[in-house]
Amino acid sequence: MRTAKKYIADTVALLGVAAILSVVVFATSNDIPVGEMAYQKLWLGRMVFVFVVCFVCSLCLNEKQYLSFASIVTWVLITLGGIEAIWGLRQIYGLAVSNHSLYALTGSFYNPGPYSGYLAMIFPLCLHEWLNLREKTERTWVEQGKYYMALGVMLLILCVLPAGMSRSAWIAAAISGVWIYGMHASWGSKLKEIRKIYKRKVGLACIAGGVIIIMIGYALFQLKATSANGRLFMWKVSALTIAESPVIGHGIGNFVSAYGRAQEDYFANGEYSETEELVAGSPEYAFNEYLQVAVEYGIPFLLVVSLVIGFSLWKGSSEGRIGLCGGVISVLLFAFSSYPMQIPGFAVTFYFLLAACAIGRSRIILLLFMSMMVLLGAYYWKNNQYDACKDWHRAKMLYNIGAYQSAKEDYEKLYPELVNRGAFLFEYGYSLHKLKEYDNSTRILEEAMTHSNDPMILNIIGKNYQATGDYEKAEEYLIRSTHRLPGRIYPYYLLTKLYAEPKYRQPEKLKYAAEIVLTKEPKVQSTAVKEMREEVKKLLK
Repeated sequence: MRTAKKYIADTVALLGVAAILSVVVFATSNDIPVGEMAYQKLWLGRMVFVFVVCFVCSLCLNEKQYLSFASIVTWVLITLGGIEAIWGLRQIYGLAVSNHSLYALTGSFYNPGPYSGYLAMIFPLCLHEWLNLREKTERTWVEQGKYYMALGVMLLILCVLPAGMSRSAWIAAAISGVWIYGMHASWGSKLKEIRKIYKRKVGLACIAGGVIIIMIGYALFQLKATSANGRLFMWKVSALTIAESPVIGHGIGNFVSAYGRAQEDYFANGEYSETEELVAGSPEYAFNEYLQVAVEYGIPFLLVVSLVIGFSLWKGSSEGRIGLCGGVISVLLFAFSSYPMQIPGFAVTFYFLLAACAIGRSRIILLLFMSMMVLLGAYYWKNNQYDACKDWHRAKMLYNIGAYQSAKEDYEKLYPELVNRGAFLFEYGYSLHKLKEYDNSTRILEEAMTHSNDPMILNIIGKNYQATGDYEKAEEYLIRSTHRLPGRIYPYYLLTKLYAEPKYRQPEKLKYAAEIVLTKEPKVQSTAVKEMREEVKKLLK
């Protein structure tokens, strides 16, 4: 009887965990803009309550203290990893369409980077389970099934991971995999013995290993050098942003606005290299979760989070949950140069990994974790913007075809719900600009600046002021745009037109701005650049 109850309790718990963790795989929608997470948040809010109900029922059914939470999380993730890997293989061979027009491989994600990071997280789980089951000489039919499942998913991940071209994911999978294997092979004790016997040779081996690691690192850097330089520059600006408010940070969700101001100040000083000008952009994320947390919440909060993660790893490794610890290590490594925590489904998966490491047999910690998930689910459900994003997606079609009056009417209705969306506010402000409602446009775009670091916002505000005759304000905003992204030609073109205005004509500044437009090498040659240069030549005549 007890065995039957235990089986039913585990099955109910399995359904709850599968319900919430599968959101990252299945919660996609074509009714909202690409990359928008509102639909995933909506389903996370719903599935959190499914998870809680299932686990409460499981705890009531399970009379023993033993809980299978860690094992359930592990095998749900391995199953989801297999689904994602097969999804990716189908995309590679043209049997499925990716979720991004620029990439052939995205899985259920919108970008190959997070997709690869998700697979890298599941790889050490598969490796650990396979190594554990391989050591058993006599396996039951259930263990035999698990053995081949772990092996099969691991091989599928190894087939797909290289195609994602994510160096961060490769490094995360490699290091976490080596750690898992080392723990199984007891490398720690063996290395201590080797060190005692071969002291000199160990030193030489360490030097040789260090050289090899440096060579591999250099090769990975050169594989996509421009991208790597871009990440380094983002980290540099993020560090400058942290220095402005290291204790309390800049506030939740304020990374983009704080980053934009810091980058603007950095380039305004004029002490930057050509490489930095080339790779600078308008990122939504720091591409380093540790820096992002420090920017928004401050360094003390980052330290607290690090202690919680460290405790979970210590608890998990001390109680033999090596595979789960390997998954956590993989995410921690991947988070150094990507943005997994900005994807709600990925972030919740990481929370479950930490919880599975720390909970063990403790019902108290499990109930505490469930309470935290209830709060998160309630927040996602209550503050969900999915319906508003669907309407925005439809209004965007009007915006894209130039029906600005109709788009403006839709944006007015959606404004109260999407007031914290930088892209929405820009489209709304630009529609007002095109309708010559310059003051209203400037007001909306000023709000957009608190949720976006796109220099185009500064350009349109500058054009608004120019249209209303406030030339000094127009010059101020256009110059700010040149500082925010000095590699762009368009703001210099707008400055050239401003300085050519009869009421604000400034020959020296006009000549300087025009020279930049005519001589600056654009990132990408385009028809727009040619047209701007032709118009500037006419203005000079």
